[in-house]
Amino acid sequence: HVQLVESGGDSVQAGASLTLSCVASGSTYSTDCMAWFRQAPGQEREGVASIDSDRSTRYADSVKGRFTISVDNADNTLYLQMNDLKPEDTAMYTCAAVRACSTVSLQSDTYYYWGQGTQVTVS
Repeated sequence: HVQLVESGGDSVQAGASLTLSCVASGSTYSTDCMAWFRQAPGQEREGVASIDSDRSTRYADSVKGRFTISVDNADNTLYLQMNDLKPEDTAMYTCAAVRACSTVSLQSDTYYYWGQGTQVTVS
């Protein structure tokens, strides 16, 4: 079993930057794919960025060029660097992981382990 705990969410003004962290614990020896999702009130969950064990990445069009996903295997930590934040980035951000994946995916049904989320508010 894998536990995921996010941190780094905050309330910021448009144009600011934030870095979200997701610490994985438990049986983390094999989590091929990890991802960040977000959900705003009244909206569906959206895949934001994902990364696999080969460091291949995928981004939603809405964040390309502004967000960067990375992973530090030594610390079992997934990061999301968010630059030039916009009000439409306001959402609960959640990290997710799966032991095996065939491709880097932004589809929520790919992932098995989920964190509780961290709130990002941009005004």
